[in-house]
Formats: sequence, structure tokens, C-alpha cells
Amino acid sequence: MKGIILSGGTATRLFPLTATTSKQLLPVYDRQMIFYPLNALIKAGIRDILIIVAPEHSGQYLNLLGSIFKNHGIHLYFEVQKVPRGLADAFILGESFIDEDNVTMILGDNIFEDDMNDSIKNFSKGGMVFAKEVNDPERFGVVDFDEAGKALSIEEKPETPKSRFAVTGLYTYDNQVVKIAKSLKPSSRGEIEITDINNEYLNRGELVVHKIEGAWMDAGTFDALLEASTIVKEKKIYENFDPMIDEAIAEFNAELKALAKKKLL
Repeated sequence: MKGIILSGGTATRLFPLTATTSKQLLPVYDRQMIFYPLNALIKAGIRDILIIVAPEHSGQYLNLLGSIFKNHGIHLYFEVQKVPRGLADAFILGESFIDEDNVTMILGDNIFEDDMNDSIKNFSKGGMVFAKEVNDPERFGVVDFDEAGKALSIEEKPETPKSRFAVTGLYTYDNQVVKIAKSLKPSSRGEIEITDINNEYLNRGELVVHKIEGAWMDAGTFDALLEASTIVKEKKIYENFDPMIDEAIAEFNAELKALAKKKLL
């Protein structure tokens, strides 16, 4: 299993905060947002992770993450996405990285309370997504279920949602996803949609949709960013990091402090 974190885009809803840095490098409680999706992948046993970034922020990602896991067996790779073309574009950009493996992609601004490790570790083929009941489903890809809980359809940002279950920003697929993504035509928004990938697997009878109960945060607005920090603190999500990440951050902090002292001398 390979991992992808999609951290490109311009995040205009968070201007002026994102005029100088990437949204995913903004703090959520006690660490940068990017560490939360990293944690989701690492706790699922994934050790090879591709981070897709915008060109103007690529240096900042390297400064933070370029060598932070060098002593911990985590291999990070970086790909620059010059022009955002939709979530599905991540699998085209990551084609050579994915190779013949399965892949889990998580959006760089998504934070989960629930633990999906076993589902990812036990995945073998097809597609798998996670759905959460929300108050504003029209903002997301919406899943319609039958009485037995089986997914019937997924619609992207429908005006009249068939349910209140939104597809979250965590997706697991077999390596057929690259071929599927390359076959997609842009939507009316000019993007190749992740919902079209999910519907292809659904039409094949190969898509599993798991419902989640815990908090799901999409920290893309000022209110959502503030709320994410509050929820992380109150629910103590910051205590659920893989020890490897906490150790890597502690080592990184110690190095920075040592360098700062040398500069003062």
C-alpha cells in the first residue's frame, strides 16, 4: 500500500493566512495540519508517501518534512502540481509512484477522530471510501444507501441530496485507479472528479462505503480551522499520534533549538 497526501491548491477562502504559506502548513492545535493526514497513513502501516504540493510552497514542505522521518523508516516523496485539475488528478501525477501497488489518498486538510487503520490494512481490491453524516451534504459527494446499508449512488454536490452522508477525504483503491483517472473527462467545473472514480468502482460492484461516527474536520475556512483546533484539544486527538511522529517532531524541534543557540553565539 502506498499513500498520497493532496496538499496543492491556493486555499483562497483562507486569505490572507495562505498568502504566505500553504493551508496544510497552518497550525491545528499543537502542530501543522499536514501531520494529521500523515498520521492517518502511518498508523495504517503505510511507509511510502507522496505529498502533492503547489509550486509556490514546495520549499516550505521540504524545510519541514524533507528529513524529519530519516531515522524512522518513513519515505516521503514530493510532486509539484502546477495547476489544480481536481482530486482525481493526484492518481495521474502519482502514476509512477503507485506503480502496481494499492493506494490510499487523504486530503491534506482532513482530520479524523475515528481510526480507520484496520480497514486500510485489510483492503485487497476495488475501492473503499468513508462517509459521515453532515448538516450540509450539498457541499460534498453524497452517498445514497439502501435499507441494508449498501451504497446505491454517489452524486457530486447535488442541489437536492438523497441523503445526509458525505464522502470524506480518505480514499483507498487498487492500482486500476490510475487507468480510471486517465479515462475521465472534466466536469462542468473543469476538473476530473473523484466522484467519477467512485462511481466507476460502484458500477463495477467493487466499492465499499464505511460509515464513520467520530468527528471529521475539513479545515478549509476560518471557522473550520478554529473549530478543528478546539475539537483536537477537547477530544484529545493530539494524543492519538503514532509515537514515531511524536519522536520525529521532538527530534526536529531539538535540532532547530540547537541551531538557534548556535546563531545567537
